[in-house]
Amino acid sequence: MQDTLTKKVRANANITVLESHIAIDLITGEKLGTGENRCFGAYVLDSRNGEVITIGAPNTLIATGGAGKVYLYTTNPDTSTGDGIAMAFRAGCRVSNMEFIQFHPTCLYHPQAKSFLISEAVRGEGGLLRLPDGTRFMLEHDERAELAPRDIVARAIDFEMKKRGIDCVFLDISHKGEDFIRTHFPNIYARCLELGIDIACDGIPVVPAAHYTCGGIVSDLSGRTDVSGLYVAGEASCTGLHGANRLASNSLLECLVFSEAAVNDILSTKTELLPELPQWDESRVTDADEEIVISHNWDELRRFMWDYVGIVRTTKRLKRAKHRIGLLTREIHEFYSKFRVSHDLIELRNLVTTADLIVRCAMLRKESRGLHYSRDFPETLKKAKNTVIKPRRSNR
Repeated sequence: MQDTLTKKVRANANITVLESHIAIDLITGEKLGTGENRCFGAYVLDSRNGEVITIGAPNTLIATGGAGKVYLYTTNPDTSTGDGIAMAFRAGCRVSNMEFIQFHPTCLYHPQAKSFLISEAVRGEGGLLRLPDGTRFMLEHDERAELAPRDIVARAIDFEMKKRGIDCVFLDISHKGEDFIRTHFPNIYARCLELGIDIACDGIPVVPAAHYTCGGIVSDLSGRTDVSGLYVAGEASCTGLHGANRLASNSLLECLVFSEAAVNDILSTKTELLPELPQWDESRVTDADEEIVISHNWDELRRFMWDYVGIVRTTKRLKRAKHRIGLLTREIHEFYSKFRVSHDLIELRNLVTTADLIVRCAMLRKESRGLHYSRDFPETLKKAKNTVIKPRRSNR
């Protein structure tokens, strides 16, 4: 589907594709000083030459995906840094249910295998989860053992890793035989073999990994956000479709349905004239003197989010994360204010904003529900409610 859409887009003369570009921020009436609650386009960085361009548009659609890279382990690509969610929040949009982060229980644990997913079908076909010494452990957590829902399996693996101080557990399908494995899981077999792991003989080293962001920018069934002229579709949105725990394979369908709904709404709405948009102001900034600050903050953020705001949460862990996010936010803001923007700085700024939204939503939920599990509030309340964060003017 992606290949087909890409070919269609490139063949359409009315569509301009800007590769190696990244949005910095949305241009709103408030930023222009008019006070109008409307989006007029975006400032965009050309990563190839460092030039910031101004793109005006009567309607803007955010389709930037989720925020998996806020965690140390994720199945998401490197671009999943919560950019759209953070930009929309700064532009004045409400954000909801960010605490509901779906963790896939079995991501391949190997330094050369970034984001390689081991399908749940492996467990469905008889794969067994084992500790490094070969002991099975899932029956101690759920009577369905390896066939329990993914959030339960992910919590069990996380529990065993933290309890025993181990880096990973092992998913063992070797008892099914090489012919069965090569027939049913040819891609997994081949990829693991490339890395020196023969899954017909040995267990697959796996860890849980951030997989899907169920919350996001609050929108209606037409993809409209709180800001006029700004739409959202896909994982960056919070339409209510996924609730507290997304069903497998619904995400692609959501993209198709809500992107079409947004386009239909745009086509039925009168096009607004754009005001004159100011160019990006770099008159008071200089080149960054220490890029190491960015990489260090990026690493620190992902590690403490994994440790404190991961699969199992406590109030104490969330407070620790909130404190450290505050320190990083001030440091990143100072860096952003003094130096020219770069691709890495833009993503780091958006990551720390998204991390803050996840923590704030998690602290508002005084229960365990779906993908949010708290040791301090293990019960589920009778009535389900959304957690909603409203931006303050100082955030914009």
